[in-house]
Amino acid sequence: MPDLLFELFSEEIPARMQERAADDLKRLVTQKLVDAGLDYQAAAAFATPRRLCLSVVGLPARSPASRSERRGPRADAPEKAIEGFLRAVGLRRDQLETRETKKGAVLFAIQEQPGRDVADILAEVLPDVIRNFPWPKSMRWGRGTLRWVRPLHSILSILSKEDGAQPVVFDIDGLRSGATTEGHRFMDPKTFAVHSFEDYESRLRAHHVILDTHERAGRIWQDAGTAAFAQGLELVEDKALLAEVAGLVEWPVVLMGDIATDFLDLPGEVLQTSMREHQKFFSVRNPKTGRIEKFVTVANRETADQGATILAGNQKVLFARLSDAKFFWENDLRVPLAEMAAKLAHVTFHNKLGSQADRITRIAALAREIAPRVGADADMAEQAARIAKADLASEMVYEFPELQGVMGKYYAKKAGLPDEVAAACEEHYRPLGPGDQVPSAPVSVAVALADKIDTLTGFWAIDEKPTGSKDPFALRRAALGVIRLVLENGVRIGLKDAFSLGHAEADRVNLLTFFHDRLKVYLREQDIRHDVIDACLALPSNDDLVLLVKRVRALGDFLASDDGENLLQGFKRANNILRAEEKKDGVFYEGAPEVRFAEDEAERALFAALDQAEASLGPALEAEDFAAAMRALAALRAPIDAFFTAVQVNADSQIVRRNRLCLLNRIRDVMGRVARFEKLEG
Repeated sequence: MPDLLFELFSEEIPARMQERAADDLKRLVTQKLVDAGLDYQAAAAFATPRRLCLSVVGLPARSPASRSERRGPRADAPEKAIEGFLRAVGLRRDQLETRETKKGAVLFAIQEQPGRDVADILAEVLPDVIRNFPWPKSMRWGRGTLRWVRPLHSILSILSKEDGAQPVVFDIDGLRSGATTEGHRFMDPKTFAVHSFEDYESRLRAHHVILDTHERAGRIWQDAGTAAFAQGLELVEDKALLAEVAGLVEWPVVLMGDIATDFLDLPGEVLQTSMREHQKFFSVRNPKTGRIEKFVTVANRETADQGATILAGNQKVLFARLSDAKFFWENDLRVPLAEMAAKLAHVTFHNKLGSQADRITRIAALAREIAPRVGADADMAEQAARIAKADLASEMVYEFPELQGVMGKYYAKKAGLPDEVAAACEEHYRPLGPGDQVPSAPVSVAVALADKIDTLTGFWAIDEKPTGSKDPFALRRAALGVIRLVLENGVRIGLKDAFSLGHAEADRVNLLTFFHDRLKVYLREQDIRHDVIDACLALPSNDDLVLLVKRVRALGDFLASDDGENLLQGFKRANNILRAEEKKDGVFYEGAPEVRFAEDEAERALFAALDQAEASLGPALEAEDFAAAMRALAALRAPIDAFFTAVQVNADSQIVRRNRLCLLNRIRDVMGRVARFEKLEG
């Protein structure tokens, strides 16, 4: 069975596009092969800065022959109908077959397609993929019509067989496919022929090209870590940068350089951000001091001087970059934080919500109100809120927006403010996403909640809510941030009360519904059933998220037990009977049932069990001991089962029947104090 090797060799492909391009190449080619009736055993795609490659293993030599038939009109149908059918199938009248059916003689078109050679199919498929490749951005060059991410130099396309390699020949804008490729641009730019994927990969390596992105990344990380360890230092992890650098080089050569002593006292985040953003350098930390003291750069070639010239050039550029950063740092330190924050009066947050300074005033007032509820000092929370966003007006954050908050922490420390205030400057933005850490310091929690609640109530007040997949102001993320802050810190706060501290115009009911939707998403990711959440959301006090989630978890655990599962079935039976009879009678059986009308021992036992459950539920719910509440409900299982076994609800006596229906309603009421069981499935 032949194997396909397909390579598109071009000028440098942007690193950010390589992974998706490899996936697209594999997806598009294999889908077209399957559509053409060609199965395969395995496929893998690869990308380097200058090439996209696809290997498809185990293709058949030919596509299978096919036979299809299509039913047409009756043989005596009008001529125009028959002509239309002939045009549709592309046949002549004498090529149709006539068959007798229950409806008379009917015309059928029988079409047989012979199998095709795999090379012929590929010669059609591959050019089509190239011409319609979904690059985010592409270009034309020369006089051709082909668009590619960068000028395309050569196409390698061969079918490998046991008896040798067969080229898949096609032409695009004068570029003819063949069996050759090139090595490393600088170290070994020779053209060479290959006859299989294994030969291709090994000969690329011999010509200083590592084909696999993950291998290049692993080599970079290992060599850089070893170089740092040898000097008693440690490499600062940066997965995104590692993935990007692995897409910039075909033959990675790790070099470690020094940072001039002039810059070692800059905040570590400034050094790391400047080196990563401007020069794609990795940071190297001294574990004893915590300072960034060296950098690692990755060259794309080996040199006779072991990279000394490359390092010298990089260090010269780095000195200039870090000189700028030092200038920003020193200038910012000359401006008091209050003065820096005052500049935000001229920065618009939203044209309907005022300036950033207006927003800070609201957040400060809100943080003061929230502070006692999270165990924070109110004065300190307000102080932190007033300067938490001051660094947005700093020169450093203007240059590196991703350092907002981080720089605020450093400026606050330099100003001699309390550690809690400095920490809140950085932490009040958190959590930024599902994997981000949630602050736990009370002042940070107060300011973080105030920040997010002001955002949410503000945009609700001006009717700028998320719609579908659109969420330009990241309100879903803000709501999830509030949920995590509340739950992970055990904050007992009613959301509706918290909303009232924000924008008065916000629709609190609508906003709470939005929060409940986000809470469902959050809890579903923890494998909590949606119906369990709905059963608890239907109760009062559903804006106290800590209380709500405690109830949800206890109910979920209860329903996973035999008692819970069987009690639910008993409840469903009682509820279904009650609803059916209420609908039939046109009344609600909400009166209090009386034990004096009970005629059966099982009936009296159920009265007693409900009395006992109700007595136990009160203290348990008051203490928020939902495990005890579930145990109280579990005691109802046997009496309810016994009741339905021994008692006929629709008794002949209307008094007895009504009393028993009211008893079923009491089951619903008692269990409804814990959760709305009618919303549960099963």
